[in-house]
Amino acid sequence: MEKNVINFYLPTNKYGCFSNFSRHHIYLKDKVWKTSEHYFQAQKFDGTEFEEKVRIAPTPKDAANLGRNRKFPLRRDWEEVKDDIMREALRAKFTQHKELKKILLETGAAQLVEHTANDRYWGDGGDGSGRNMLGLLLMELREELKKE
Repeated sequence: MEKNVINFYLPTNKYGCFSNFSRHHIYLKDKVWKTSEHYFQAQKFDGTEFEEKVRIAPTPKDAANLGRNRKFPLRRDWEEVKDDIMREALRAKFTQHKELKKILLETGAAQLVEHTANDRYWGDGGDGSGRNMLGLLLMELREELKKE
């Protein structure tokens, strides 16, 4: 039996709400973040002035560019904590917005894939060779939400 696959990437497309660039604010660490991308990128600089600089960035693309800027000192444990930080951002997004939770749960058992050549870690690398960590974390969250 062929597995049902849902590809997502652009926030304007169907299932675009799965993108960290989708315009859904989240509330974490006693602050409002414009998108999950803002939160994720800012946590690279947790507890520094750069965290707030990323939080107030006008767009998710701006937040991403700031987060990738190596002029800012990246926290030492980033590689160890980045998956958990993404997990935290996704949980906030899909529990704080009931309509998003419904969409995620309605995907059933489908495989969720961030389909992009731009990212081999969070996405599928465009050809399926990437790790698709964003898709995997969304599927993990979906299973947790089903049990709640």
